[in-house]
Amino acid sequence: MTHSASAAPAGPVVLEVWCELQCPDCHRALDDVHALRARYGDRLEIVLRHFPLEKHKYAFAAAQAAEEAVEQGQGWAYVEAVLARTAELGSRGEALLLDVARELSLDADEFDTALIDGRHILTVDADQAEGKAIGVTGTPTYVIGGERLDGGKSQDGLRARIEEIADRLLAGN
Repeated sequence: MTHSASAAPAGPVVLEVWCELQCPDCHRALDDVHALRARYGDRLEIVLRHFPLEKHKYAFAAAQAAEEAVEQGQGWAYVEAVLARTAELGSRGEALLLDVARELSLDADEFDTALIDGRHILTVDADQAEGKAIGVTGTPTYVIGGERLDGGKSQDGLRARIEEIADRLLAGN
């Protein structure tokens, strides 16, 4: 079997979004995520990666809860619902995480158990370690086509840059 260097990718282009759920900048970044989804559909696979910051008390628990939501089939819906309430997460902590699960008709008891037994800690730890290894320092940070784009300081122009890279990758160049 031979491979052509100029062939378009076999699957969708992957955009990794390094995010933490107590970060207002990540909430603002959802507009870009929605626009990218609308533009590319299934040609762009948007993957949530966890990068909880120590300055945010409940970010690590929220990342674990998001992983439980993924297991229950509502990952992005859960992430978006929690990001819409970053200030409330800061004040209410795990109670808010369980409330959001209930609002989405997920199994809140299972969320509670997951937070107690720590079944998703390894996933969150692995994401955080990988993020540090590739130079992620804040959130949101995007990785596409091997390029890291830091949205933690300013998101101006980032969506255009992501689209530029995605278009190039989808064209097979």
